[in-house]
Amino acid sequence: MDLVDPRAVARFRRNRGALAGLVIVLVAVVLSTLAPLLAPHNPDTPYKNRTLTTQGVPIGPTREFPLGADAVGRCELSRVLYGGRVSLIVAFAATGIVVLLGTLVGLVAGYFGGTLDTVLMRGVDTLMTFPFMLTVMALNRVVARPGLWVVFVVLGALSWTSLARQVRAKTLQLREQEFVLAARALGASTPRVLLVHVLPNLATLIIVIATSVVAQMILAESALSMLGVGVVPPTASWGSMLQESESLTRAVPRLTLVPGVAIVLTVVGFNLLGEGLRDAFDPKG
Repeated sequence: MDLVDPRAVARFRRNRGALAGLVIVLVAVVLSTLAPLLAPHNPDTPYKNRTLTTQGVPIGPTREFPLGADAVGRCELSRVLYGGRVSLIVAFAATGIVVLLGTLVGLVAGYFGGTLDTVLMRGVDTLMTFPFMLTVMALNRVVARPGLWVVFVVLGALSWTSLARQVRAKTLQLREQEFVLAARALGASTPRVLLVHVLPNLATLIIVIATSVVAQMILAESALSMLGVGVVPPTASWGSMLQESESLTRAVPRLTLVPGVAIVLTVVGFNLLGEGLRDAFDPKG
């Protein structure tokens, strides 16, 4: 399937939801990427003498601190920008692992079939029986002071099974297509058939699924950080900001509202984009 099919592009451009999702995603990515330039203060430095009242309550929005301060006197706007950077890095890295493992396992299982297919799919079935959040929390607890790499590796390593199943199903169809049979009849090697003839026809499916996986990984990272087993403080992520503001939710609701809105908007944006890509490239699906 041609990734730049003009008809698919036209369908995408007519889909207002998809365009809205694309705009939201672009805004989130640009703001997070430019965090060092846009953030007015260091996100990890407390400014207690300027941001906390005599009762220790964070001040509200001011000209110097546009979104006010958090519970320990740090600039809320700076932490939202840098937190988005961390959350998106974890989400994109975890999605990369999902795409790599899911595509590899699904492609091999679907193309070769037989015993190899059975073994790989039974492994996928076994992994899918593990409770996702409990497994992530348990594995994350094994490593003392886990870094970002631990978070996204664990998330990615436990989230590729659904993609593998869908890639396998599509590969089972493609391997019987005439262009694949012709390539094999002409003596093309197996790696060439997979890379040149099969994999390009899986690209659209993989891209659409990966877009939705990014949204899932943002939510998963946020949930883990809220539970205290994700991003390690004082590093900011949207999930860790929610966790840190929990005790002040009623007294200072904006501390929960700001990162919460950022998570919701970004997740909705990726979901709208994924649905728009699916409708554009597979209108009958």
